[in-house]
Amino acid sequence: MRLVVFSTDHCALCERALDLLLSMPELRGLTLDVVDVAADPVLLESHGPRLPVLSVEGRELDWPFTREAVARLLRTAS
Repeated sequence: MRLVVFSTDHCALCERALDLLLSMPELRGLTLDVVDVAADPVLLESHGPRLPVLSVEGRELDWPFTREAVARLLRTAS
């Protein structure tokens, strides 16, 4: 399963979201990619105002999200 965090540089909320995700033992072994939306005008338009955004198998979760919300997203995406 691949997790994608849509983010950008100098985003304190994005850093908090990544810290949360990296602290979750249940995510070990999963692929976590960070995509900088500033590099893509389409992503910047669709995700920029909502950053950070976690995407799992096409399902998205906007910040602020909790461990419980991430776990639910993983269950529904699998």
